[in-house]
Amino acid sequence: MAFRGKEMMKKVLKNVGGEKNLAPGMKESLKKCIPDSKVVMGRAKRGLFAGRHIQFGNRVSEDGGNKSRRNWKPNVQEKRLFSYVLDRHIRVKVTTHALRCIDKAGGIDEYLLKTPYHKMDTEMGVFWKAKMEKLYEEQGKMEVVFFPRKDEAKFEDGFKELKLAERTARRDARRQMEGQLEDQVTDDGSSHVGFHEQLVANS
Repeated sequence: MAFRGKEMMKKVLKNVGGEKNLAPGMKESLKKCIPDSKVVMGRAKRGLFAGRHIQFGNRVSEDGGNKSRRNWKPNVQEKRLFSYVLDRHIRVKVTTHALRCIDKAGGIDEYLLKTPYHKMDTEMGVFWKAKMEKLYEEQGKMEVVFFPRKDEAKFEDGFKELKLAERTARRDARRQMEGQLEDQVTDDGSSHVGFHEQLVANS
């Protein structure tokens, strides 16, 4: 358990060289970008918890109403989430509440882009959000070319032909390897038979 917002602010100021090196008004803007949560679990640094953290309370007995301290830990699952911006799966630890938020947003990309910085509430979430925004901006500058339907159909046919050619090449190579193995086996058997006949004649 740690005060993540204060610790992150201290790290930023330490990397910059202190508050003296910051421009006027820069500290207030940094506070808006840093999570505003007071207490966050230590393992929340390694996942997306969406505000769900450990909670404390009492266990009350049914008979006498005796109270004993207890805690409630969030339901954390390790999932593989597909990112269209990165074009690959991301393995990340998320809470079930975060999974519902991601489904509602429409995917991990939309969740990271739509959620503001001060609500990400973990260092990993802030890191992924900044990385996703940068990649999204770079993809927005790329030129996109649209083809008519006839050309798209031609491209699909070309890809199908390439796949068929690859399959035939693999099948031919497999058959050739099997033929070479059979030839080696037959050669070894004939030489073995000849050697056995020589031994019988010599005896």
